[in-house]
Amino acid sequence: MSTRVGFIGLGNIGKPMALNVAKAGFDLMVYDLREEPLAELAAAGAKTARSAHEIGAHGEVIELVVVDDAQVEAVALEEGGVLSGAQPGSVIAVHSTVHPRTIRKLAELAGERGVSVIDAEVSGGERGAQAQTLCYMVGGEAAAFEKCRPVFETSGANIFHLGELGMGAMAKLAHNLIVYVNMLSASEGMRLAETAGLDLSAFQEVVKAGAGQSRVADNWLAQRNFKDTYTSGPDALVQLMHKDLRLALELGHDVGVSLPGAALAQQLIERFLGIKE
Repeated sequence: MSTRVGFIGLGNIGKPMALNVAKAGFDLMVYDLREEPLAELAAAGAKTARSAHEIGAHGEVIELVVVDDAQVEAVALEEGGVLSGAQPGSVIAVHSTVHPRTIRKLAELAGERGVSVIDAEVSGGERGAQAQTLCYMVGGEAAAFEKCRPVFETSGANIFHLGELGMGAMAKLAHNLIVYVNMLSASEGMRLAETAGLDLSAFQEVVKAGAGQSRVADNWLAQRNFKDTYTSGPDALVQLMHKDLRLALELGHDVGVSLPGAALAQQLIERFLGIKE
């Protein structure tokens, strides 16, 4: 593949996504603050960078998989960031779950340098990235999206272009709200069943066959200890989920929609992750 791809953020989802890009034969350069994933990507054939600036200078398509709005702005906009090296005609694809206003701010500043921005949030987690079954929710100009599509196809089974800039971010916030409220309901149902003496494996099959079926419930036993394998630890996972729900609540406020379920789930994250009773 001749397309040069820059990639920042090699965490739980970012690392397998980047590995897929490398395995597909793209000219890939990666950057992360941790040496271990950089070494793993180098072994897979990727170039490694020592700054976000190098990623910007290398990439025709630049993928950002960092934690939050502040990190997106830092790696893209600060001195020595992606935009300081990005070339006109390149595209920055933001995969991080952020507020639409962050996407628009980045796009405005990038546009002054002839660089396009799309929001391309993903769902499916680490397992989805490894299995190349991620769902992409994309907002932005069609031409910029099409330039990125072959790269996205290395990890994505379902890729949706949802319209103008910011629509991908909005879709991801609404989607995560559904997931987290679902996690709350599944955790309470499973806890009730287990405490009442039901075999959870058998009960999970009951739920799968009944009206309570969901992907969250289907995989509850396999993923109930996800917090213990999260790269940055349980506290970081709680902070990430709290951030996602805070952004959903902010978006709800912006558009005038009451979201009491999201507010409740935000308060009970540690409970449904099994960190606190």
